[in-house]
Amino acid sequence: MEGLSVGSVLLTGCDGGLGLGLLKGLLEQPSPPRHLFAACLVSQGKVGRTPPAPVPKPSCPLVDVTDPSSIKAAVGKVREKVGSAGLNLLVNNTGTTRRSTLATETAENMSLVYTTNTIGPLQTSQVRTQAAPPRTLGTGRKRMVVRSHPLQAFLPLLKEAAEAEGQRGMSCSRAAIINISSILGSIEVAEAWEERQDICYRCSKAALNMLTKCLALEYGSSGILCVSVDPGCVTPPLEPGMGPVTVEESVRGVLQLLAQLSATSNGTFWDWRGQRLPW
Repeated sequence: MEGLSVGSVLLTGCDGGLGLGLLKGLLEQPSPPRHLFAACLVSQGKVGRTPPAPVPKPSCPLVDVTDPSSIKAAVGKVREKVGSAGLNLLVNNTGTTRRSTLATETAENMSLVYTTNTIGPLQTSQVRTQAAPPRTLGTGRKRMVVRSHPLQAFLPLLKEAAEAEGQRGMSCSRAAIINISSILGSIEVAEAWEERQDICYRCSKAALNMLTKCLALEYGSSGILCVSVDPGCVTPPLEPGMGPVTVEESVRGVLQLLAQLSATSNGTFWDWRGQRLPW
Protein backbone atom coordinates (compact mmCIF):
# COMPACT_ATOMS: atom_id res chain seq x y z
CA MET A 1 0.00 0.00 0.00
CA GLU A 2 1.30 3.46 -0.85
CA GLY A 3 2.48 5.34 2.22
CA LEU A 4 1.51 8.73 3.54
CA SER A 5 3.05 11.50 1.43
CA VAL A 6 3.02 14.91 3.10
CA GLY A 7 5.35 17.90 2.86
CA SER A 8 5.41 19.06 6.47
CA VAL A 9 4.22 17.55 9.76
CA LEU A 10 4.14 18.77 13.34
CA LEU A 11 3.71 15.93 15.83
CA THR A 12 3.25 16.69 19.53
CA GLY A 13 3.95 14.32 22.40
CA CYS A 14 7.08 12.68 20.97
CA ASP A 15 8.72 11.98 24.33
CA GLY A 16 8.02 8.25 23.98
CA GLY A 17 5.35 5.62 23.41
CA LEU A 18 2.96 6.25 20.53
CA GLY A 19 4.39 9.70 19.75
CA LEU A 20 7.91 8.39 19.31
CA GLY A 21 6.53 5.46 17.31
CA LEU A 22 4.65 7.80 14.96
CA LEU A 23 7.77 9.88 14.53
CA LYS A 24 9.79 6.85 13.49
CA GLY A 25 6.95 5.65 11.25
CA LEU A 26 6.82 8.98 9.42
CA LEU A 27 10.57 8.92 8.87
CA GLU A 28 10.30 5.40 7.43
CA GLN A 29 7.59 6.27 4.88
CA PRO A 30 8.53 5.76 1.19
CA SER A 31 8.38 9.56 0.84
CA PRO A 32 9.11 10.96 4.31
CA PRO A 33 8.05 14.54 5.10
CA ARG A 34 10.43 17.23 3.93
CA HIS A 35 9.86 19.01 7.25
CA LEU A 36 9.09 16.95 10.35
CA PHE A 37 8.71 18.82 13.63
CA ALA A 38 8.72 16.63 16.73
CA ALA A 39 7.32 18.63 19.64
CA CYS A 40 8.36 17.22 22.98
CA LEU A 41 9.39 18.22 26.48
CA VAL A 42 12.76 16.46 26.50
CA SER A 43 16.08 17.05 24.78
CA GLN A 44 16.32 16.67 21.03
CA GLY A 45 18.70 13.74 21.32
CA LYS A 46 16.02 11.36 22.52
CA VAL A 47 14.07 11.53 19.27
CA GLY A 48 16.90 12.37 16.91
CA ARG A 49 19.10 9.28 17.13
CA THR A 50 17.34 6.58 15.17
CA PRO A 51 16.24 8.00 11.75
CA PRO A 52 17.73 5.87 8.95
CA ALA A 53 19.83 7.71 6.36
CA PRO A 54 19.26 9.54 4.10
CA VAL A 55 16.01 10.87 5.60
CA PRO A 56 16.57 14.09 7.54
CA LYS A 57 16.46 14.30 11.31
CA PRO A 58 13.31 15.94 12.66
CA SER A 59 13.40 19.44 14.01
CA CYS A 60 12.35 19.34 17.66
CA PRO A 61 10.90 22.51 19.16
CA LEU A 62 10.25 22.04 22.88
CA VAL A 63 6.52 22.60 23.29
CA ASP A 64 4.27 22.63 26.33
CA VAL A 65 0.81 22.47 24.75
CA THR A 66 -0.72 23.98 27.87
CA ASP A 67 1.50 27.09 27.61
CA PRO A 68 0.55 29.64 24.91
CA SER A 69 4.02 31.25 25.00
CA SER A 70 5.65 27.87 24.34
CA ILE A 71 3.28 27.24 21.44
CA LYS A 72 3.98 30.71 20.02
CA ALA A 73 7.74 30.07 20.09
CA ALA A 74 7.26 26.75 18.28
CA VAL A 75 5.13 28.42 15.59
CA GLY A 76 7.99 30.81 14.87
CA LYS A 77 10.45 27.94 14.47
CA VAL A 78 8.10 26.06 12.15
CA ARG A 79 7.47 29.15 9.99
CA GLU A 80 11.22 29.68 9.58
CA LYS A 81 11.45 26.26 7.92
CA VAL A 82 8.24 25.97 5.90
CA GLY A 83 7.92 29.59 4.76
CA SER A 84 4.90 30.43 2.64
CA ALA A 85 4.21 26.73 1.92
CA GLY A 86 2.61 26.46 5.34
CA LEU A 87 2.12 23.40 7.54
CA ASN A 88 0.34 20.43 5.99
CA LEU A 89 -0.35 18.18 8.97
CA LEU A 90 -0.75 18.85 12.70
CA VAL A 91 -1.03 15.73 14.87
CA ASN A 92 -2.11 16.50 18.44
CA ASN A 93 -0.78 13.47 20.29
CA THR A 94 0.10 14.92 23.70
CA GLY A 95 -2.04 13.39 26.42
CA THR A 96 -2.16 12.38 30.06
CA THR A 97 -4.41 10.45 32.42
CA ARG A 98 -5.08 9.76 36.08
CA ARG A 99 -6.63 6.45 37.13
CA SER A 100 -9.91 7.08 38.92
CA THR A 101 -13.47 5.96 39.59
CA LEU A 102 -16.62 7.96 40.17
CA ALA A 103 -15.99 7.54 43.90
CA THR A 104 -12.36 8.72 43.81
CA GLU A 105 -12.34 11.34 41.04
CA THR A 106 -11.19 14.81 42.07
CA ALA A 107 -11.55 18.30 40.66
CA GLU A 108 -7.76 18.55 40.56
CA ASN A 109 -7.43 15.47 38.36
CA MET A 110 -10.25 16.61 36.10
CA SER A 111 -8.65 20.02 35.63
CA LEU A 112 -5.16 18.67 34.98
CA VAL A 113 -6.22 16.05 32.44
CA TYR A 114 -8.69 18.35 30.66
CA THR A 115 -6.04 21.08 30.37
CA THR A 116 -3.59 18.74 28.63
CA ASN A 117 -5.95 16.55 26.60
CA THR A 118 -8.48 19.13 25.41
CA ILE A 119 -7.29 22.68 25.95
CA GLY A 120 -3.81 21.84 24.63
CA PRO A 121 -5.06 20.70 21.20
CA LEU A 122 -7.40 23.72 21.10
CA GLN A 123 -4.50 26.10 21.66
CA THR A 124 -2.41 24.55 18.89
CA SER A 125 -5.35 24.60 16.45
CA GLN A 126 -6.78 28.11 16.81
CA VAL A 127 -5.88 31.73 16.35
CA ARG A 128 -5.37 32.83 19.92
CA THR A 129 -6.79 36.07 21.19
CA GLN A 130 -5.82 38.13 24.19
CA ALA A 131 -8.14 40.51 25.96
CA ALA A 132 -6.86 44.04 26.48
CA PRO A 133 -7.76 45.91 29.67
CA PRO A 134 -11.46 46.86 29.72
CA ARG A 135 -12.15 50.22 28.10
CA THR A 136 -14.67 52.42 29.93
CA LEU A 137 -17.48 53.84 27.79
CA GLY A 138 -19.25 57.13 28.33
CA THR A 139 -22.16 55.52 30.17
CA GLY A 140 -19.90 53.92 32.75
CA ARG A 141 -20.20 50.51 31.15
CA LYS A 142 -17.04 48.62 30.24
CA ARG A 143 -16.27 47.00 26.92
CA MET A 144 -13.70 44.25 26.42
CA VAL A 145 -11.30 44.92 23.55
CA VAL A 146 -9.92 41.77 21.93
CA ARG A 147 -6.56 41.74 20.17
CA SER A 148 -5.63 38.92 17.82
CA HIS A 149 -2.25 37.17 18.08
CA PRO A 150 -2.24 34.81 15.07
CA LEU A 151 1.30 33.50 15.62
CA GLN A 152 0.32 31.88 18.92
CA ALA A 153 -1.10 28.86 17.07
CA PHE A 154 -0.66 26.86 13.88
CA LEU A 155 -3.94 27.62 12.13
CA PRO A 156 -2.48 30.36 9.89
CA LEU A 157 0.20 27.92 8.69
CA LEU A 158 -2.43 25.26 8.02
CA LYS A 159 -4.51 27.76 6.04
CA GLU A 160 -1.47 28.72 3.97
CA ALA A 161 -0.90 25.06 3.13
CA ALA A 162 -4.56 24.60 2.21
CA GLU A 163 -4.41 27.61 -0.13
CA ALA A 164 -1.14 26.62 -1.80
CA GLU A 165 -1.17 26.42 -5.58
CA GLY A 166 -2.17 23.05 -7.00
CA GLN A 167 -3.93 21.79 -3.86
CA ARG A 168 -7.26 20.08 -4.52
CA GLY A 169 -9.67 18.19 -2.28
CA MET A 170 -9.18 17.51 1.42
CA SER A 171 -6.41 15.24 2.67
CA CYS A 172 -3.57 14.97 5.15
CA SER A 173 -1.23 15.83 2.27
CA ARG A 174 -2.92 19.20 1.84
CA ALA A 175 -3.89 20.49 5.30
CA ALA A 176 -5.21 18.53 8.29
CA ILE A 177 -5.57 18.49 12.06
CA ILE A 178 -5.52 14.99 13.56
CA ASN A 179 -6.48 14.71 17.22
CA ILE A 180 -5.32 11.49 18.87
CA SER A 181 -8.35 10.50 20.94
CA SER A 182 -9.61 7.24 22.47
CA ILE A 183 -12.56 4.89 22.20
CA LEU A 184 -12.99 5.62 25.92
CA GLY A 185 -14.21 9.06 24.84
CA SER A 186 -17.08 7.59 22.81
CA ILE A 187 -20.32 8.33 24.66
CA GLU A 188 -22.26 5.77 22.64
CA VAL A 189 -19.81 2.91 23.11
CA ALA A 190 -18.61 3.63 26.68
CA GLU A 191 -16.16 0.77 26.27
CA ALA A 192 -14.36 -1.13 29.07
CA TRP A 193 -16.36 0.44 31.91
CA GLU A 194 -15.86 -2.57 34.17
CA GLU A 195 -12.10 -2.62 33.55
CA ARG A 196 -11.34 1.09 33.96
CA GLN A 197 -13.64 3.98 34.74
CA ASP A 198 -10.99 6.73 34.42
CA ILE A 199 -13.57 9.50 34.58
CA CYS A 200 -11.22 12.42 33.94
CA TYR A 201 -9.67 10.72 30.91
CA ARG A 202 -13.02 9.66 29.38
CA CYS A 203 -14.47 13.14 29.80
CA SER A 204 -11.40 14.86 28.36
CA LYS A 205 -11.42 12.64 25.27
CA ALA A 206 -15.17 13.09 24.77
CA ALA A 207 -14.54 16.84 24.88
CA LEU A 208 -11.64 16.45 22.44
CA ASN A 209 -13.99 14.64 20.05
CA MET A 210 -16.42 17.55 20.22
CA LEU A 211 -13.52 19.91 19.60
CA THR A 212 -12.66 17.92 16.46
CA LYS A 213 -16.23 18.30 15.23
CA CYS A 214 -16.18 22.04 15.94
CA LEU A 215 -12.87 22.46 14.10
CA ALA A 216 -14.29 20.56 11.13
CA LEU A 217 -17.37 22.78 11.00
CA GLU A 218 -15.35 25.98 11.25
CA TYR A 219 -12.33 25.23 9.06
CA GLY A 220 -13.65 22.66 6.59
CA SER A 221 -14.58 25.43 4.18
CA SER A 222 -10.92 26.52 4.24
CA GLY A 223 -9.84 23.10 3.03
CA ILE A 224 -8.53 21.89 6.42
CA LEU A 225 -9.43 18.29 7.26
CA CYS A 226 -10.17 17.63 10.97
CA VAL A 227 -10.44 14.07 12.32
CA SER A 228 -10.22 12.21 15.66
CA VAL A 229 -8.26 8.94 15.74
CA ASP A 230 -8.22 6.20 18.38
CA PRO A 231 -4.77 4.51 18.27
CA GLY A 232 -5.93 1.54 20.34
CA CYS A 233 -4.84 0.56 23.83
CA VAL A 234 -1.14 0.76 23.04
CA THR A 235 1.29 -1.36 25.04
CA PRO A 236 5.08 -1.69 24.91
CA PRO A 237 6.23 -4.52 22.60
CA LEU A 238 6.66 -7.22 25.26
CA GLU A 239 6.01 -10.52 23.49
CA PRO A 240 3.96 -11.40 20.39
CA GLY A 241 0.28 -11.56 21.22
CA MET A 242 0.59 -9.76 24.56
CA GLY A 243 -1.39 -6.58 25.00
CA PRO A 244 -4.31 -5.23 22.94
CA VAL A 245 -2.04 -3.59 20.33
CA THR A 246 1.69 -2.89 20.11
CA VAL A 247 3.10 0.51 19.25
CA GLU A 248 4.27 -0.83 15.89
CA GLU A 249 0.83 -2.21 14.98
CA SER A 250 -0.88 1.01 16.02
CA VAL A 251 1.56 3.23 14.11
CA ARG A 252 1.25 1.16 10.96
CA GLY A 253 -2.55 1.32 11.11
CA VAL A 254 -2.75 5.02 11.95
CA LEU A 255 -0.43 6.03 9.10
CA GLN A 256 -2.38 3.87 6.64
CA LEU A 257 -5.57 5.55 7.82
CA LEU A 258 -4.14 9.06 7.45
CA ALA A 259 -3.14 8.28 3.86
CA GLN A 260 -6.77 7.41 3.03
CA LEU A 261 -8.68 10.25 4.72
CA SER A 262 -10.59 12.63 2.43
CA ALA A 263 -13.37 15.23 2.45
CA THR A 264 -15.95 12.60 3.42
CA SER A 265 -13.90 11.95 6.59
CA ASN A 266 -14.02 15.54 7.81
CA GLY A 267 -15.38 15.78 11.35
CA THR A 268 -15.41 12.02 11.98
CA PHE A 269 -13.89 9.52 14.44
CA TRP A 270 -11.78 6.50 13.38
CA ASP A 271 -9.70 3.76 14.98
CA TRP A 272 -6.22 2.52 14.05
CA ARG A 273 -7.75 -0.37 12.06
CA GLY A 274 -9.50 2.02 9.69
CA GLN A 275 -12.97 1.51 11.19
CA ARG A 276 -15.24 4.48 11.77
CA LEU A 277 -16.32 4.93 15.39
CA PRO A 278 -19.49 6.46 16.86
CA TRP A 279 -19.18 9.66 18.87
